[in-house]
Formats: sequence, structure tokens, C-alpha cells
Amino acid sequence: MSDQKFMYVLRLADNAMVLSQRLCEWCGKGPALEEDMALSNVGLDLIGQARFWYAYAGELEGKGRGEDALAFLRDAHDYRNLLLLEQPNGSYADTLARQFYFDAWHFLLLQQLTHSTDERIAGIAEKSLKEVSYHARRSADLVVRLGDGSEKSHAMMQAALDELWMYTGEMFRADAVDDAMATQGVAPDPSALREPWLNHMRDIFSEATLKMPPADAWMQKGGKQGVHTEHLGYLLAEMQFLQRAYPGASW
Repeated sequence: MSDQKFMYVLRLADNAMVLSQRLCEWCGKGPALEEDMALSNVGLDLIGQARFWYAYAGELEGKGRGEDALAFLRDAHDYRNLLLLEQPNGSYADTLARQFYFDAWHFLLLQQLTHSTDERIAGIAEKSLKEVSYHARRSADLVVRLGDGSEKSHAMMQAALDELWMYTGEMFRADAVDDAMATQGVAPDPSALREPWLNHMRDIFSEATLKMPPADAWMQKGGKQGVHTEHLGYLLAEMQFLQRAYPGASW
């Protein structure tokens, strides 16, 4: 049970950490000053959440690994983040599509985790939910603005959402870890989040005058089991460089 809970919490931490790293890559390069600051702030929120999850994961593991060791001293195959989150930033439309898909799922998940039988998980989820509520509103609003904007913004938003759709199925696919957590009341069954998520997608796609991809489309999988795309290795090489080059260094 403890090993499975460790793995579940580690997944939550890796999701937040990997996406925050991607968003921080936009710092100083945003399409407008307001968006540059907003993306950075969302990234900082996620780093804060990752720290809470990593700290708890280290305690559950009981091997003396803290936040830094779990974030910076594991290789790509040891990471358990969703494949969606390691995808490159691409254009602003690509980044926004990735954020929109994740935020909607993240919000629904955290809502359920606030009722976890594990008080530590419930507490972290409750704190994080305040930030993620804003993330979800912001990304959905921007999808609508760009989808229902100019001909070019509409086309770019549609293309980005279509391209990343195949990475969304993994969010709702349960494995042995998910099943164990659901049985113990620690976390919800991932499949239970699918219909609320799809309903939200339908609403936003419609408002944005965009065409929603088919719900039964073929989906990628593997991130939660440590099978990743080549993109994660490059991301970690940059993110982990200082800790790897100067082990144990502190400011």
C-alpha cells in the first residue's frame, strides 16, 4: 500500500514539475508582457505544488530522498508524468492547448482529492485547488478568445488542440496504482473524471467555435509507467544540469 501511495503521489509531483519547467521556458519570450508574466506565475504555482507532493512522496518512500533528490536526481525512465506535459511548447497555441487540457483535468482531480482518506493528500489538494481554479478559468478563456478570434488564431488553436488530443486519454486510464488508491479511498477512479472533463471540453470548444476531436480517438499511453517521448530527456537535461554538475551544492 505504501509503495503504491508513494508512486501515486510521485506522479502528482512529476506532473506539476515537468509542466512548470515547460512554462518557465517561456519566461522572457511570451507573446505579450501580460502573458509572459501570467505563464511564469502559473509555472511558479506548479513548482510550489510539486514541492508539497515531492516532500510527501519522500516521506512515504522512507529512503531519505527529499524534494531536490526526487526532482533532480532521477532519470527520464523514473519519471511518472503524463506524456501530454512533456510535449514541447511549440507556438503559443500549442502551449495553451496543452495547458487547457491539463488544467481542466487537474481541477477535477484536485476536487476529488480534497475528500481523500489521506489527510495529507487532502490538505495539499485543498491548497492547490485555489490556484488551479484560476489556471482552469484562464486557459479556457484564452482558448475561447483565440478560437473565436481572427482567422489565423482560429486555425492555429484548432491545429494545436487536434495535435495534442491523443495525449489526453492517459489521464483517464487506470492501472494497478490507480486501482489501489481508489479502493482505499485515497484517490478517485480516473475513469470517473472522463465524462465531466469531456462535457467541459464540449462547452469550451463550442463557445470557441472550434471542432472537438472525437472522444473515441486513439490515445497514447505510457507516461505513468515511465515510458516517455524523447522530449522528456532534453527537458530534464536542462532542468537538472546544475544539480548534476555540482552535486549537493547550495546557495
